Formats: sequence, structure tokens, C-alpha cells
Amino acid sequence: MEPGPSFGRLLLRGLTRRCPYCGAGGLFETWFRMAERCPRCCERLEREPGFFLGAYFVNFCVTEAVLALWILVAFALTLPDPPVATIVVGGLVISIVMPLIGYPFSKTTWAALHLAMAPLDPDEEADAAAFRFERGDAEPPP
Repeated sequence: MEPGPSFGRLLLRGLTRRCPYCGAGGLFETWFRMAERCPRCCERLEREPGFFLGAYFVNFCVTEAVLALWILVAFALTLPDPPVATIVVGGLVISIVMPLIGYPFSKTTWAALHLAMAPLDPDEEADAAAFRFERGDAEPPP
């Protein structure tokens, strides 16, 4: 069995909404709906029930980091008389917009992080191979 992609490559694929297994794009049917399988390698993108709970955590952490940065920078630049209402409104906008923008990126990033922590097992590889065979292209992608 050959080694998989490096951690850096996996992370880069996740951050660019690509399949962590093969690097293919086109994983999303809409901004909020991810395909069940990669259109190229046919690996399942949701490896187990509740799999994308980690994606929600990634999205939450990124949103909170951006929100904290906004608050710190806004207060630091406007002291001694910070415009609290403006800072609060900016925080609300960040709290609403960031999760919406980050949603698909967090799903593929989590899939990449999970693959780095728990490589595919033979059953998952066999499932993808069977799916490709049924689809009519039994050869795995390069």
C-alpha cells in the first residue's frame, strides 16, 4: 500500500474545497450541499455518522478567531474613545457572515484533517472501487 498525500497537501486540498483523497474539485452541488462521494475517486466524503460535527467545530473556531481579531483591533485602533455600537455591529456581521462563507471550506478542511488522522481503511477503499465499477470506470484515478 502506497503512502497517501502529505499533511500539507491534504490541508491545502481541504482549504481549496477539493477532495482530500484525490484533489478533484466539484464536490459541491450547491454552496451548502456537498456530494455524497467525490466525482473522481468515488470515496465517501462523510466517512461515518456525525462525521461533519468536526467541520462545524472548525467553522466555529475560525469565526471566533476572526471575531476576536476584529474586537481587539477595533478597540486598539480607537482607544481612548472606541465606538462601541460600531464594534458590536461589526461583530454581529462577522458572526453571521463568516459561518456562511466558511461552511463549504470547513467541510473539506475537516475531511482532510480527518484523513490525515485516520487514513482510509481497506473497507472504504473497496467501497469506492465497487462504486467506480458499478459506474463503469473500475480503474482508480491517478
